[in-house]
Amino acid sequence: MKPFLLLFASLFLSFQIHSQENLPTDYLSKEFHKGRREAFRNLMPANSVAVVFSYPERVFSKDINYNYHQNPDMYYLTGYKEPDAILLLFKEPQGTEKYTEVLFVRERNANREMWTGRRLGIEGAKSKLGFTTVYNGQDFNAFAIDFKKFDKVIYDEISTNVTASNNPDNLYALLKSFKSKAEITTEKEESVELFRKITNTLREIKTPEELVLMRKTVKLSCIAHNEVMKAVGPDMSENEADGIHAYVHRHYGAEGEGYPPIVGAGANGCILHYGDNNATKIDNQLLLMDVGSEYHGYSADVTRTIPANGKFTEEQKAIYQIVYDAQEEVFKICKEGTPIQDLNAKAKEVIAKGLIKLGIITNPEDARKYYPHGCSHFLGLDVHDKGNYMGSLKENMILTVEPGIYIPANSNCDKKWWNIGVRIEDDILMLKDSYENLSAESPRKWQEIEALAKQKSTFNEMKFPKI
Repeated sequence: MKPFLLLFASLFLSFQIHSQENLPTDYLSKEFHKGRREAFRNLMPANSVAVVFSYPERVFSKDINYNYHQNPDMYYLTGYKEPDAILLLFKEPQGTEKYTEVLFVRERNANREMWTGRRLGIEGAKSKLGFTTVYNGQDFNAFAIDFKKFDKVIYDEISTNVTASNNPDNLYALLKSFKSKAEITTEKEESVELFRKITNTLREIKTPEELVLMRKTVKLSCIAHNEVMKAVGPDMSENEADGIHAYVHRHYGAEGEGYPPIVGAGANGCILHYGDNNATKIDNQLLLMDVGSEYHGYSADVTRTIPANGKFTEEQKAIYQIVYDAQEEVFKICKEGTPIQDLNAKAKEVIAKGLIKLGIITNPEDARKYYPHGCSHFLGLDVHDKGNYMGSLKENMILTVEPGIYIPANSNCDKKWWNIGVRIEDDILMLKDSYENLSAESPRKWQEIEALAKQKSTFNEMKFPKI
């Protein structure tokens, strides 16, 4: 490299280091990630190695990628947020250096960083993430490791949707090298199952450090829901309501949403994973909003269903009350020791009774027509987080409680119920003998929602030029 290019690279990388100071200070600590690696290692069988890959980058359009989102397991174990990385975890110390973990990262490159952002590199991974043994990704191919000497090679499902490339340090090359070194022609189901068993066991229980972030992501999501309750009106579009959530999330420092927001009015609220959010007017209908922020990797998952004009009709109120009652009954069994499957059974029981009472169904089994999903899922680094769903509730698990009723047009019931979709979803921290509703700050009772709708939002005062 010519002298002036060396000088440029040195100056640029020096600038990058100094320019990283104005960043949030409440990320998970390197001690947290180290502790998670130790916990993972404790669950590994003797003479085994675990291999964890970063997620691939995804194309948004032509030569533009989506904002990168790390493999939650990689982030959980390392804190590393960049693509093209491998983590090796060993049950027993290896080599003369007695290392138990090796991280391979993207090499620092002044030209690439000027275009696509800062990289930690080897030294950053050591100083900021607490690793001792770190190499550039391109060194993995020559790294001396004999996978055949281990009784178990543990890894998650290997992505097959990775763009082929001749770049020696990208994910395609790393995966290719791993499969060659480990002589993997087809995935070993037992290796994948063991990896998931370990990560399910770890991630279903939240540590104190994780709970801090979970409380924050849920709280700011509740503030966003409340702001829409105050700002909404029949002339508001679904997209605008979606935008209020997004603005509030970012105002409080969230990186985005934990999943594509569901903001559906009327018939759209009866589509479980509706995502268009493009109706130009909500009109005098119910607005179902399933929106949760992602804050430093941790996702909230809060759903509220509100009347756009501030008042529930009698039919809307009747359906809403059944869903609310189902939630209340499920809350009563939210404590350590309750089988997780009992949560959905209880919700289904209450909804079936309510629908029969209204004359919408006559057979309890028909409730599944209008309540087709489960009541609860784990919540954390993934909105549908890892956990053992066939087990029982344990202290410091966080699960959603989200019963719902959806009656699309042309359903086999009185027309007055058509196009009413109601879901109420809260994020519940399990305690020894009880629970804590992390999303209690956003009202659930229909009376409280109507009361909040009478208040003015700061968004009501915003005026924009006509186009």
